[in-house]
Amino acid sequence: MRYLLALDQGTTSSRAIIFDSEGNIHCTTQTEYRQIYPQSGWVEHDALEIWRTQLAVAQQALQQTGINPRDIAAIGIANQRETTLIWDRATGMPISNAIVWQDRRTAAICEQLKQNGHTDLFRSRTGLLIDPYFAGTKLVWLLENIPGAKARAKAGELAFGTIDTWLLWQLTNGAVHVTDVTNASRTLLFDIHRNCWDDELLALLDIPASLLPTVKPSSGEFGYAAAEFFGTPILIGGIAGDQQAALFGQACHSPGMVKNTYGTGCFMLMQTGERACVSTNGLLTTSAAQINSTPRYALEGSVFVGGAVVQWLRDGLGIIKASSDVEALATSVPDSGGVYFVPAFTGLGSPYWDPHARGGIFGLSRGSTQAHIARAAVESIAYQCAELLLAMQSDANTPITELRVDGGACANNLLMQFQADLLGVRVIRPRVIETTAIGAAYLAGLTVGVWRDTDEIAQQWQIDRVFEPNLSRANAEQKLQQWRQAVARVRS
Repeated sequence: MRYLLALDQGTTSSRAIIFDSEGNIHCTTQTEYRQIYPQSGWVEHDALEIWRTQLAVAQQALQQTGINPRDIAAIGIANQRETTLIWDRATGMPISNAIVWQDRRTAAICEQLKQNGHTDLFRSRTGLLIDPYFAGTKLVWLLENIPGAKARAKAGELAFGTIDTWLLWQLTNGAVHVTDVTNASRTLLFDIHRNCWDDELLALLDIPASLLPTVKPSSGEFGYAAAEFFGTPILIGGIAGDQQAALFGQACHSPGMVKNTYGTGCFMLMQTGERACVSTNGLLTTSAAQINSTPRYALEGSVFVGGAVVQWLRDGLGIIKASSDVEALATSVPDSGGVYFVPAFTGLGSPYWDPHARGGIFGLSRGSTQAHIARAAVESIAYQCAELLLAMQSDANTPITELRVDGGACANNLLMQFQADLLGVRVIRPRVIETTAIGAAYLAGLTVGVWRDTDEIAQQWQIDRVFEPNLSRANAEQKLQQWRQAVARVRS
C-alpha cells in the first residue's frame, strides 16, 4: 500500500491527513493556533507558529499510524490563500507577522488604485477585483511599513510567499522558493492568461520581482522534504490553494461542476475548464489546479465569515462551549423568529466587495433568545452562499442542478438542508468531506503515479447524503429579500 501525506494548513488550524491509494483516511491530526488581532479589521498569524504546528501534526500522524515514512509516496500541500508574509532569505526568519487573508488594513491602498483608474487593468490580467482580500496590497503594506523592507527587498535579501511557499521553504530548508498557479493567481500580481508574473502590475505597485517565487503547475515535483523532519526525504508532489484543492478533491473536473467549502469562510467554485469566464455579478475569475502546463480556470465567490460566525458565538458571545454545539441550540427553535444575522466582521466579499461593512443582528424582539441568534447565525452562512450560486448561475447562463459541499460546517445537517431549501437544488455531501486535503493528495499522487489520471480519481468520489429542497421558491425568495434588506443596513 502506498500512502499520501496531505498537509492542510488552514486559517485557524494546521492539520495532517494520511490517505491510501483508494482515498481512505488513515489518520487525521490537528491543532489550532493563535489568531492575532492588533486592531479593528486587522488579522495576523505568527508564521513560525504555523510552521511548528504543521510539522508537529505531520510527525504525529506518522507516529499514530505507525506507517513507515518510506511508504509515503509523496506530500501534498493545501493552504489558506492570500495570507502574506516576507522573510529573510539568509536566516529564514519572517520580518513581521503574516497578514491574513481576512485582514482589511489595505482598504485605503485599494481605494487609491481604483481612483487612479486601474480596476480594469487588474481585472483583465488577474481575473480579480481590487480588494484588501488579495495578497498584492498586503505585500505593498509590508514593504512600506516594516522599516528597511523596501530597500532590503530591492537588494534581493527578502523573499515573499503565501503559506504554501513558506511551508515549502521550511520543508526543504530554504532550497526551494516556489508556488503553484492557484496561489499565484490570488496575489493581484499574476497574469492568469499568460501564466506568469505581470511586470506592469509589479511596477505599478513598486514590488521588486526578486521577491517573488517561481510559479509551477499544481501537480509536479516541488522538491524533497528534508530527511531530518520525517526520517527520510519525501517528495513534495502537489500544491494548491485550499479552494482549488477542494474543487479538485470533489472531482469537479468538467466545466459547469460546482463545489462549496464551508470553513472559516465559504468558497464556491465552478470549474470552467480552459475558458476564463468573466463575471458581471461580482465573482472572480481564478486559476484552477493544473496538472500540466495547460491553464485551467474557475469562477469563484468568496464569503469572508462562514464557520467563523460559529466561533464567534463560542468565543465572543459565549453562548456555546464548542462549535459542534451550535446545531443542537439552533434546532431547539423551529426558526430564527425573524432574526437576521449579517456577520460582516471583516467586511463583505462576493458579490458586494465592501471592505467597510461590519456585522449586525436585526429583528430582535423581547422574545428573542440565544437559540434564535444561533439559528440566525447558521442561516447566515446559507444566505451568503445562496447569493454566490445565484450570481454564478447568472454568469454561466446555465441552470445549476447540484452543489457538492465539503468543509467542517457541512456536517451540520440543519445548515445543509436550509442551503438546499434556499437554492432549490440538490446539496450533495460526499463520504470524504476532507476534500481540501484529498485534493492535495490527489495532485501529489498523480505526480508519482499513485493515480493514472483524473478519471480514476473521479471514480473514487462517493456520496454520503443528498439534501433535497423542501421550501417553495416563493418562500425562499421572500427569505432572500429579507436577508438582502439586512445586508443593506450593514454596508458602508
